[in-house]
Amino acid sequence: TLPGSSTATSCVAYECCSLSDASLSRCNSCINTSKMQASMQLRSSAAASKAAARKNAGAVAPAPRVAPRVSVRRAQLALLQAVAAEHDFNTTAFEKEHVKFADTEEYIVRGGRDKFKNLPKAFQGIKQVGVIGWGSQAPAQAQNMRESFAEAGLDIKVTIGLRPDSPSVSEAEACGFSRADGTLGDVFDVVSSSDLVVLLISDAAQAKLYPRMLAAMKPGATLGLSHGFLLGVMKNDGVDFRKDINVVLVAPKGMGPSVRRLYEQGKSVNGAGINCSFAVQQDYTGTATDIAIGWAIAVGAPFAFYTTLESEYKSDIYGERCILLGAVHGMVEALFRRYTRMGMSDEEAFKHSVECITGPISRTISTQGMLAVYNMFDETGKKVFADAYNASFQPAMDICMEIYEDVASGNEIKSVVQAGSRFDRFPMGKIDQTYMWKVGKDVRAKRIESEIPLDPFTAGVYVATMMATIETLREKGHPYSEICNESIIEAVDSLNPYMHARGVAFMVDNCSYTARLGSRKWAPRFDYILEQQAFVAIDNKEPLDQEAMQKFLNDPVHQALAACSAMRPSVDISVASDAQPESSEGIGAGGARVEYRSTVAAA
Repeated sequence: TLPGSSTATSCVAYECCSLSDASLSRCNSCINTSKMQASMQLRSSAAASKAAARKNAGAVAPAPRVAPRVSVRRAQLALLQAVAAEHDFNTTAFEKEHVKFADTEEYIVRGGRDKFKNLPKAFQGIKQVGVIGWGSQAPAQAQNMRESFAEAGLDIKVTIGLRPDSPSVSEAEACGFSRADGTLGDVFDVVSSSDLVVLLISDAAQAKLYPRMLAAMKPGATLGLSHGFLLGVMKNDGVDFRKDINVVLVAPKGMGPSVRRLYEQGKSVNGAGINCSFAVQQDYTGTATDIAIGWAIAVGAPFAFYTTLESEYKSDIYGERCILLGAVHGMVEALFRRYTRMGMSDEEAFKHSVECITGPISRTISTQGMLAVYNMFDETGKKVFADAYNASFQPAMDICMEIYEDVASGNEIKSVVQAGSRFDRFPMGKIDQTYMWKVGKDVRAKRIESEIPLDPFTAGVYVATMMATIETLREKGHPYSEICNESIIEAVDSLNPYMHARGVAFMVDNCSYTARLGSRKWAPRFDYILEQQAFVAIDNKEPLDQEAMQKFLNDPVHQALAACSAMRPSVDISVASDAQPESSEGIGAGGARVEYRSTVAAA
C-alpha cells in the first residue's frame, strides 16, 4: 500500500505486483489517476534505467513500455505530489496554512501558546482525557495537556491509567496525579470513563491488550494513539477498529523527555516544543480532526502536519532504526575504532566521532541545514567529506531499504511483539558499559564546547547515512514534512542532544520499547556495513560513486528542510549532562530517566 494512502498504488511503482499493464485500469489500487500515472512513470523510469544497464553490459534489453524519457526524479516528484494532495484536511477550530516543501505543497497548522485560545472549541464535549501508561511519552503528554488546559481555562481532567501494582504509580504521584482527586486510576476504569483515551502503553502491551481496551471504551469516545504501530498489529491480525469511536493519532517527533523539556522552555518563548504529525483513521463524530490538532497544540507542537497511521508507523519504526538511533549508534562505534587504529588517543577518537556528531554537526544541521556542514570545510576538508559520503551512501542505503521493507511487511512489528514477550527471561541489557562509553564520560567531564572538532570524515559518513534514510522514505512516497521531521529534525533537535548530555543509553533508553529494541538490533548492522564496505573502499582507494555527492549538493530536500527550519522556534533543548551532578534539569519524575527497565506486559 502506498504510504499515506488507503490504496495499494506502490505495488505498481515498485514492481511487486503481478498485474499486467492491461489490467492496471481495472485495478482498485489505481483508481486515483494522478497516483496511477506517477506509479507508471516511476516503474517506467526504473525499467529504462535497468535497460540502459543491460545495454551497457552487452545484453539486448526489451524496450520500456511507458514513457521511457521520464526521469526517476520526475517520477518520484509526481508520486510525492500525489501523496501530498491526499494530505489535505478540514478544521473548524484552527487555521490551516499552505506551505511549499521543495517542489511539493502541503497544509500544516502552526502551534504555540497563543493558539491555546482555540482549545475549547477543539475539545468541545470532552470532560476527561485518560492517558494510559507511563513510558516515554505519557509523563510528557499528560503534564503538558494538563497545563495547557489550565491556561486555556478548560475544566478537562487529565487522568492517568495504571495497574495498581505498577512501579510507575509513585512517579505519576510525584508529578501531581493522585487517586484522591480522581487523576490516577486503574487502567480499564480510566478507559471506560474517558472521552479521549490516549493509549501510551508499550507497543508490545498494545498488541496484547487492544481487544480489551477497545471493548472498554464508551461509544462516541476518541481513541488517541501516538504511534501507528497498533494499526500494523491489527492488520497482521486481520481485524479493524470499532466503528462507533473516533481513532486519531498525534505523534510527537521526539522522545517523551524532549517533548516535556521543550514545552517547559517554551513557556518563555512562544511556540517552543516538538513538531507533531497527526492523522484521522476514523471520524465517527465528525470532530476527530479538531480533536487531533487540539491534542497536538496542547502537547506543545510548533507545527503539526497531516499523515496517516500507516505512513506514520512505517516512517517512525523505520527512522528510529536508521539515523535517529540505530545507525548513529553503530556509526560512532565504527568511527571510534577507526580513529584509535589511526593513532588518535581514546579521548580524541571519542571527540572526533561522538562529540563531533552530537555537537557541531547537529547544531549546524538544526539551524542551517546539511549543506552548511559541507560548506564549513576548506577544499581539503570538502574532499575528505565527499570521499566519506560517496563511500558510505550506498552501503547505508542497503540497510535502510532492508529496514523499511521489514517494517512495511510486518516482520519488524512481529519481532517487537515477540521480544516484548521474552522480557521476563531476557530483559534489555545495558548499552553504555563498554570501554568507549566510559571514555566518553571522562570526555564530557572535561568538555569545552567551542573546542569540539568538526571532522570532515565523520561529517561525510553521518550526512550520507542521513541522506540514505531520507532517500528511502522518498522512494517509498512519504511527503517532505514527514521525511524532514523523521530523518533530520528529530535526530538533531530531540535525540542527539541527549547522547551529548550523558551518552548513548541516555538517548536510546529514554525512548519507547520499540525504539530501544530496534536500535539494539540494527546498530550492529550499520557498524558492520560501514566498517566492511565504506571504510574498506576508502582505505583501498577503490573508485567511488562520484554521482552520489553531486546528487547531494543539488537535492531538493535542502529546500524542504529550509521551509521547516523557517518555522523552528529559537529555543535549543537544554538538559543536564552527567558532568553537572548538581543539576537535575530535564531529569527525574516526569522527565528523562537515568535508570531503565523492560518488563513483560500484563495480560
